[in-house]
Amino acid sequence: MSDTIEAKDWALLRDPVIRVERLAEIRQKLGFIIDMDNVIYKGSSLLPGAKELVQFLDDNNKKYLFLTNASSCTPRELQNKFAILGLQVSQDHFITSGQATAYFLESQMPEGGTVYVIGEPGLCWALYEKGFYMNDHNPDYVVLGETANYNFEKITKAVQLVQQGAKLIATNLDVATMDSDGNSVPSTGAFAACIEMVTKTKAFSCGKPSALIMRYAQRQLGLSRSQTCIIGDRMETDIAAGISSEISSILVLSGVSGMNDLNQFAYRPYIILDGVFEIPNNDTTNKVSDEELEEAERRASLL
Repeated sequence: MSDTIEAKDWALLRDPVIRVERLAEIRQKLGFIIDMDNVIYKGSSLLPGAKELVQFLDDNNKKYLFLTNASSCTPRELQNKFAILGLQVSQDHFITSGQATAYFLESQMPEGGTVYVIGEPGLCWALYEKGFYMNDHNPDYVVLGETANYNFEKITKAVQLVQQGAKLIATNLDVATMDSDGNSVPSTGAFAACIEMVTKTKAFSCGKPSALIMRYAQRQLGLSRSQTCIIGDRMETDIAAGISSEISSILVLSGVSGMNDLNQFAYRPYIILDGVFEIPNNDTTNKVSDEELEEAERRASLL
């Protein structure tokens, strides 16, 4: 049985018929949701095909968003990072888990509220934008994001506030991430788990693999599920988010998940690529007209 599964997995990567058909279908999509780290860049270097992918999307009038499970940066800061790497992308092409968290809290408390935040300025900015202000005495929510500033005092404070009635929110539940040297280090999910265990509560998360952040991304694109795809390097976040949102998912092998990891999961991506460099081509049939986009957006608004 495992040999059959392995053969099917390799077919998603190497079978010429499946690859040609599915890659052609992906290129025809109107909207692209794209992970960044290990997909577009690794560390301070662009990955092969990243610049060509952006050019392909622009030249063919596609709509696209770079979506990150990180909450530390604002869209403007991400735009600046891309510019340093040589990619000219406007800030409305980015969405972070911090923004998704702010959208969710706004839906729960449209009048705004108060939060105790353990995180970076990008998360605080997203919350301020939606009317949520810092409060370390009796906040409505305790919000956790990634930061190197976790310590015993802050975690204890979060525990006490949750025990007093604040709701626990995590921008994502990633247990670990990679530092600049490629070492695994604790991330938001690890610290959320600590607070969960002590308070006997469960953190609510809007980041991948939650379908919620995908809904927000789709809303920003203004497109339906069938017209959209997601590109990522992690089975447990990017691909799972695509599966739960019924969006075609593309796994690229330039990052965390490899072919040997697929047997750990009960789901599969729509196609597997060595990297984003396989997507761009010069076929003019991939180009989307303004009229087609307007009609797609109109139909999506009716769903």
